[in-house]
Amino acid sequence: MSSTAGSAQGYLDDPRNEAVLVYVDGAFVPRNEARVSIFDSGFVLGDGVWEGLRLKNGRLIQREAHLDRLFEGANSIALDIGRSREEVAAAIDATLARNGMTDGAHIRLMITRGLKKTPNQDPRFVIGKATMVIVAEYKTPRPEAKAKGMSLFTSTFRTSTPDVFDLRLNSHSRLNLIQALIQAINAGADEALMLDPNGFVASCNSTNFFIVRRGELWSSTGSYCFKGLTRQAVIDAWRASGTQALEKDFTLAEVYGADEAFVTGTLGGVTPVTRIDGRTIGTGAPGPMTRRASELYQAWVAR
Repeated sequence: MSSTAGSAQGYLDDPRNEAVLVYVDGAFVPRNEARVSIFDSGFVLGDGVWEGLRLKNGRLIQREAHLDRLFEGANSIALDIGRSREEVAAAIDATLARNGMTDGAHIRLMITRGLKKTPNQDPRFVIGKATMVIVAEYKTPRPEAKAKGMSLFTSTFRTSTPDVFDLRLNSHSRLNLIQALIQAINAGADEALMLDPNGFVASCNSTNFFIVRRGELWSSTGSYCFKGLTRQAVIDAWRASGTQALEKDFTLAEVYGADEAFVTGTLGGVTPVTRIDGRTIGTGAPGPMTRRASELYQAWVAR
């Protein structure tokens, strides 16, 4: 595999991460000792939900919205988290406190259906309560992705309809998205751009996608993409500034002719895109509207 320097999930190495303590079902253990059973539902079939949260200046960005999405997702797959919203929040706070983290951290909260009597698909074979793991790490997005911009490759793998696999559910199952990313990496790109079942642009494999055309901000309808909290914050902030943000169907041809493009995600916030399918987008450099989107987003979440 190629370098992760341009990845939307890329970050600078930080030696402090070697000493972090991981929360595993109420216990804090060194990262190299953190374990779940091979009979855990998450390992057996990816049966679980997760959230990624960003800690900045002592504050978890969009904390309540993340907890809303976590519990909604668990409810949609009949997964009993076995802990109240307050208990989950307290576990996150305790993880940060035990690691002395106050800024620049990314938290991955993972909940699975729990230990199974035998490795199979049937949830009736679960024994005990859900498994909860919290990994907090120091993560600073790699500056070259912001400075240079990412490159995308349009994958042949499509995003799915909600009745097949609902991307708005933060499920541990991600194989089709990983396949799309592998295609993009093998094509020399940083991330995959994915179309919806009707051939319109949907999202990337791990981030939400935007273009700017004639001063308008365009994103997909939201029917076939992640329920991205950063995506929604960018749209809300853009509209609050008095500028038009459209959620609509659009094609690859319209993407190729865009003035600017960018992706959004919890870790990177707003990250510019400068090449798609070998084509230069706009001037080939991060543009002023992308910078404005980033500034509006940072101000919006800091309220």
